[in-house]
Amino acid sequence: MEKGYLSLVLHAHLPYVRHPEFKEFMEEAWLFEAITETYIPLINVFEGLIKDNVPFQITVSLSPTLIAMLRDGLLQDRYIEHINKLIELSYKEIERTKFQPEFNSLAYMYKDKFENARHVFCDKYHKDLTNAFKWFMETGKVEVITCGATHGFLPLMETSKEASRAQIRVAAAYFREVFGQTPKGIWLPECGYFPGHDEFLNEQNISYFFVDTHGVLHASPRPKYGVFAPIYCKSGVAAFGRDVESSKAVWSAKEGYPGDFNYRDFYRDIGFDLDFDYIKPYIHADGIRTNTGIKYHKITGPTNHKEPYNRHWAIEKAADHAGNFLFNRQKQAEFLYDYLGKKPIVVSPYDAELYGHWWFEGPEWLNFLIRKIAYDQDTIRLISPYAYLEENPRNQVSSPSMSSWGYKGYAEHWLDGSNDWTYRYLHKAAERMVELANGNRNAGGVTERALKQAARELLLLQASDWAFIMKTGTVVEYANKRTVDHVERFTRLYDMIKTNSIDEGFLSDIEWKDNLFPNIDFRAYCS
Repeated sequence: MEKGYLSLVLHAHLPYVRHPEFKEFMEEAWLFEAITETYIPLINVFEGLIKDNVPFQITVSLSPTLIAMLRDGLLQDRYIEHINKLIELSYKEIERTKFQPEFNSLAYMYKDKFENARHVFCDKYHKDLTNAFKWFMETGKVEVITCGATHGFLPLMETSKEASRAQIRVAAAYFREVFGQTPKGIWLPECGYFPGHDEFLNEQNISYFFVDTHGVLHASPRPKYGVFAPIYCKSGVAAFGRDVESSKAVWSAKEGYPGDFNYRDFYRDIGFDLDFDYIKPYIHADGIRTNTGIKYHKITGPTNHKEPYNRHWAIEKAADHAGNFLFNRQKQAEFLYDYLGKKPIVVSPYDAELYGHWWFEGPEWLNFLIRKIAYDQDTIRLISPYAYLEENPRNQVSSPSMSSWGYKGYAEHWLDGSNDWTYRYLHKAAERMVELANGNRNAGGVTERALKQAARELLLLQASDWAFIMKTGTVVEYANKRTVDHVERFTRLYDMIKTNSIDEGFLSDIEWKDNLFPNIDFRAYCS
């Protein structure tokens, strides 16, 4: 007997990193790695489920910046160069490890993986993976939703409501442009909700969004069913709360499944292990050692001595963990059904890049789980949030609290001593963009081009990724430079528009570099 619903949500996002001014740029590899290790493996899983007529529903949010990169011709061609080099390296590895059977079989595995990636990317979807997600949407199996235009952290944009609204307006318009329909839902960047922002979603006919657990538990009035039923904001937009138990089972490297000692070790890569002259053609052109994606060892344990990875054992473990996850969700649903007196919905959101990139066996785990849910039980059913609302249209009206899924649950990760210096520039630029939009509503020609580019520069400046990087202490120099570059470009455009002295050479140059959202309407910033 069916006693509950499970809603799996994968949030796919990368910052807009595209540098045509360089022949090769290190941070562009973030996209290439994610295509090979996450997006194509997930596409393969969804294709297999659809081919086998497995009943399922899953939700995938694709951030507008990720979609724009997946559709960009320059990055598409650079990805093909990237995957061709990995295929070449895998053949060399087959030869190098021919007397090491424990590694040789893995070299063949990587060869097959890379060749499959090239086949899917080039032959099936003609270099544009958004075509795959369009098809998945048409089948009704995958509910693709949007995100803030450049993943700006909306609660820290409250000095300019127009800036928060523009993140939603631009995202919804771009989704309609790419997929031909209005997004049913949205992943608010970093799950960052500020009271009243649901009105911006309602303006775009977006039906639902997600908040972290405490966003619902601290809602007013207090929701009767906690996070196990959505709540309606006064605008009529539904908020779904994250379930802690099911989320932690997957994302936690220490307590969750990905930390199992039989799974592949992410940090041990031949880009760092092998002789420099051998690996040099396959790392950065400047000789900087980087990950290749070829990793031969399993986690093993808290030790520097790593044992060889055994693919068969790892896949068996993924199947066991899928069974364990399902068992726990069944028991959770049974308890909640009896306790609440209605079928609960368990919402389990994750970063998509966890699956395949960080947790190599994640796509296989997901495949096992979906098939087990379909055929091995009848207690829970996979469902998308929109389908849930269609089946269960009556829900409590309540106002979620300000919240995020970041460190300590509010805004501390995106506003602390490492990154607070950026906000005076973000707020001033937003104020000036609203001024420009309101004062030039009927602009055309080169002025309109400059206004569009000013909007792009502001949006790129607002990406939460830069503050996140500054906080975590990874490629901080790059995050700082991106922030300063976008501030300087926006400020120069502002001055040129205000004085009616637009330098077309400068404008053309940054249009070429920062070509995000070619059809953007700067009037999204109008009051």
